[in-house]
Formats: sequence, structure tokens, C-alpha cells
Amino acid sequence: MTRSISIIIPAYNEEKRLPATLRLIIAYLRRGGWPFAEIIVVDDGSTDGTVQVAEQARAEFPDLRVLRNPGNRGKGYAVRHGMLECRGEWALYSDADLSTPIEELDTLCQAIERDGAQVAVGSRALDRRLIGVHQSFFRENIGRVFNLLMRLATGLPFHDTQCGFKLFETRAAREIFRRQLRDGLGFDVEVLFIGRRLGYREVEVPVEWNDVPGTKVSAWRGLLGFLDPWLVRWNSIRGRYA
Repeated sequence: MTRSISIIIPAYNEEKRLPATLRLIIAYLRRGGWPFAEIIVVDDGSTDGTVQVAEQARAEFPDLRVLRNPGNRGKGYAVRHGMLECRGEWALYSDADLSTPIEELDTLCQAIERDGAQVAVGSRALDRRLIGVHQSFFRENIGRVFNLLMRLATGLPFHDTQCGFKLFETRAAREIFRRQLRDGLGFDVEVLFIGRRLGYREVEVPVEWNDVPGTKVSAWRGLLGFLDPWLVRWNSIRGRYA
């Protein structure tokens, strides 16, 4: 596996959490000895100082780019924007709160090399002993129900599609994300579904994870996300991922 990486961070009103996240990622990349590494912060129409914070980090890490969405379009739109603009041979997308430590990128890389895969899916569900700080009882159990319905709707075998820590071979990512239709929370299910349809090997990998306060996802929006796997299935029936 060529050590060339793009790290994509979708960000919406992340002025407070983003500085610490960028410091940790920059420190990790400097330790890793990557021949080429870049950070892409995709601003999703923030109304706070997210863009300014990201721009300031360029002084410390010149290979940091800030992409701006045309308004608040959704996490799925932001990740797709970054994936289609990245320059590394591999592309990781990570949530801005860094709930999965950036060091777990090494774990995903090892799984990719071991299994000859093009996609590695960070998972909280494969080994729950790796969860340091849990979500509320309600959110954890809603997640389990969502996963059961997601499997029923799409046939995907994954135990956790919603962890915001996934690694893609960029060549595969371009084919997958240019077919993506969902801009909201359901995009994770959709891109994994498309990847399997295209014949890419996808592996689920247990990773460390800690719940971080300040989620932008309301319980109501989370419940609406239950429709997304069925919309993915309907889009597939209609041939919209061809």
C-alpha cells in the first residue's frame, strides 16, 4: 500500500472542536513519515469561525486545504466534495470531533493490506470493549435498531455503518462517490452499498471510539434517517447507481 493519504474532515460550526482535532492530526502525520499527506477541511456553510480556524492551521501544515460547500448541504455532500477533490492515493474521512483517534488509521491500513480491500469501515460494534465513552442508552439502542433495518433493506453485512471513520482507495472512491445521491446522514449506507455493487472489497474493522459532546444530529433527524436504507434500495431498483 503506497503511503499517500488525504484526510477529509466535514465541518459545520466546528470552531471550538476543530483546532484540537487539527493539532492531533498534524502531529500524527508528522510522526508517520508519509511521503505525501494532506488535510482537507470541507466547510458545510458554517456560520461561526470554522473557516478561519482551518485557514490558520495552514501556517503549521501547508498541505491543508479548505473547501467550501454552497451553503449547508449536509454531511454526505461535504464528504463527497472532499473525496472528489483529494490528491492522495488513499482517502480517510473522519468526523471533526475525532471520536475515533486518528491513530486508528494505522489499524485500517493494516486491514486493507491484509485483506486486499479497497474500503475499510471503522466499526464500534465489532468490539464494544474498545468504546471508552458510550452514547446515551437511547442513542446506542436506536443505533442497533437502525443497523438491523439497514441490513434488511440493503443486504449489507456490516454491524456499524455510521461510525465516521472510513478509508477508501481514491480510485475506488471516485467511482463510488460520483454515484452518491444522498446528502444527509444516509450517505454512509449508500456509498457502502454502491461500493459492493461495483465489486470493491470492503472490510469492517473494530476501532477505538469515544462519544464526544456537541453532536449536531438531533434525535429527530436521526429517526428520519431510518428511511435512508429503503431509499437506497429503491434507487438501486430504479437503476440510479448504474
